[in-house]
Amino acid sequence: MRDAVVAYVGLGANLGDAAARLRTALGWLDELPQTRCVAASGLWRSAPVDADGPDYCNAVAALRTHLTAPALLQALQALEARAGRQRPYRNAPRTLDLDLLLYGGARIASPWLTVPHPRLAQRAFVLVPLREVAPHLVDAAALDAVAGQAIRPWG
Repeated sequence: MRDAVVAYVGLGANLGDAAARLRTALGWLDELPQTRCVAASGLWRSAPVDADGPDYCNAVAALRTHLTAPALLQALQALEARAGRQRPYRNAPRTLDLDLLLYGGARIASPWLTVPHPRLAQRAFVLVPLREVAPHLVDAAALDAVAGQAIRPWG
């Protein structure tokens, strides 16, 4: 078995009971083969970016996994499908969105997977919850760069 890697996953939803969906998804992440959810941020509210629709509920989870990055991405996409995720158009409202943000220290650039996530540093709804679970990965300058984006605790 390969050594475990710590991967960070961004969670988002803005259809139905988004907060309940994210709580359910955190449980599903912990049930993935060869994977454990070792930390999860609180839930955060943000407006859609480059889209219309209800506010998003967002979170970040830290996973300790033995899965390869492509296998983890495939598992995340299966969970999105389980939650009824459809992709009718770019940035459509979502029942569940799971983004592989970081996979250890890996840098991956393939047609289907880019790690670190290409917009990670541009999104307060990713950086704020990521800082909760991995403060060593998000410095004050990164937060300053997204300070104009509205994000607040859910609820």
